[in-house]
Amino acid sequence: MSTEENNLELEAKYSTARSVDVFDQVSEDVKIRTKKMLMWFIIFAVVMLFAGITSALIVLYGKLMWVHINPPAILWVSNLLVIASSLSLIMAVKALKKGNQKGAMTLTLVTFLLGLSFVFTQNSGWGKLADIGMGYTITENEHGLKAYRWNALGRIKGEYDKDYWIEYQGQPLVKDGNEYYRASDSGRLDPVTTQVMTTFNASGALLSVLIYVHIIHLFFGIIYLAVNLRRVAVGKISQNNWISLHTSGMYWHFMGVLWLYLFFFMFFVY
Repeated sequence: MSTEENNLELEAKYSTARSVDVFDQVSEDVKIRTKKMLMWFIIFAVVMLFAGITSALIVLYGKLMWVHINPPAILWVSNLLVIASSLSLIMAVKALKKGNQKGAMTLTLVTFLLGLSFVFTQNSGWGKLADIGMGYTITENEHGLKAYRWNALGRIKGEYDKDYWIEYQGQPLVKDGNEYYRASDSGRLDPVTTQVMTTFNASGALLSVLIYVHIIHLFFGIIYLAVNLRRVAVGKISQNNWISLHTSGMYWHFMGVLWLYLFFFMFFVY
């Protein structure tokens, strides 16, 4: 056998190996159930992660001074984007099941772009919060090394009682001029201003963690969408093989619901 024939044979074997699907030898029902079950395992793992973070938030809430802040408008926009992206993906799966390949591809692309827009608004939203003092400050020492220090509550900007307020042991602090007092201190005799000015902003730190850990997990959904978009474009995902787009939707819808829960939990519950 010549070298050229040998190379052609190896290439044919490699192409065949690449096209083998682990689900080729199973029935369609088993394939669908298995892929759905695998996605439910992934969703459960993400639920446990965020349950741990929110549990830490609940524990710290009762022990530290806690700042409540109004969400910036851009985060309300992100809520609309994530809802719209779920709707477009639902429509994409329905179009695929009806045999509308082009419509499914277009709607999947719309979902992908809405997902990127969501990430942009999330990052912009945190930028707005950081600008008013919810983030961290970067300093340099004499050797030019940067140090990151989370801001204290006293660094927050805005109108007290309108843009933000601080709570301690379940009671909002009262601000009188430049001084902070406990609500029970009706005579304004014992200010807690020094404590406010020096207390680590735990609520801001956990808020940023929840936003960016969610973004990281959403990126997996965006990558999955990009892969499935290509599969739809080449016909690998079609009317007779729609489960991958469906499971992509399971993850995507879950991440959308998770964000809406986190949004109301962070800004209106805690």
